[in-house]
Amino acid sequence: MRLSNFFLSPQTPAAAAPPLAAGLSRRKCLQSFSVLGGALLFSEQSLAGAQIEEPLIDSVRTALSSAIASQAPPVPEFRDTESRLAYLRWLGAMSDRLWKKKPEWQIRKEFLQTVWYESKRAGLDVALVLGLIQVESNFRKFAVSRVGARGYMQVMPFWTRVIGDGDAGKLFHMQTNLRFGCVILRHYLDREKGDLFLGLGRYNGSRGKAVYPDAVLGARKQWELTA
Repeated sequence: MRLSNFFLSPQTPAAAAPPLAAGLSRRKCLQSFSVLGGALLFSEQSLAGAQIEEPLIDSVRTALSSAIASQAPPVPEFRDTESRLAYLRWLGAMSDRLWKKKPEWQIRKEFLQTVWYESKRAGLDVALVLGLIQVESNFRKFAVSRVGARGYMQVMPFWTRVIGDGDAGKLFHMQTNLRFGCVILRHYLDREKGDLFLGLGRYNGSRGKAVYPDAVLGARKQWELTA
């Protein structure tokens, strides 16, 4: 059964380092680099939020559980040759844009194919999902936020208990993470009657604030396929 049926709406060697300045110990240097690294990591994750656990009525819980249950591999299907060619054009264009984040072709291809598949399955704009992934995890499979959100789409572990089998470790599996993320985003958009600003804010746990929705919608433009 299609997911839309469950929802209301569809290396050059480094140069020799200069001597340490007087009075500046190696330990202090290392501490400084550690602080700087932490600051950079924080800035990368500063927009990664946390979905808030809310009570779900039984029918919604059942629908969401069914939506993430299928183990079918993410193999795109096309109604005609033109649709397949359009997908291949999209894949080529997105691959060129993503290669710095994922330099290995096979990994990049599998990731994009799965994003495309899960986005379409949930009735979502693929560029929107890619923009969200960029903002949430910067395309890092094993990203973990300060509050424990995991993976590409920074899914909170409680969702595996609410609508899954309770194994939060599976959120580091590519397709599982993308499926959960797309299903959850679709759920939030439906709750907000399709309002992207409010739906994205709810996904991030910052409903009503502009920073996160604006960041995702801005990032989406980088993943739109232009003619």
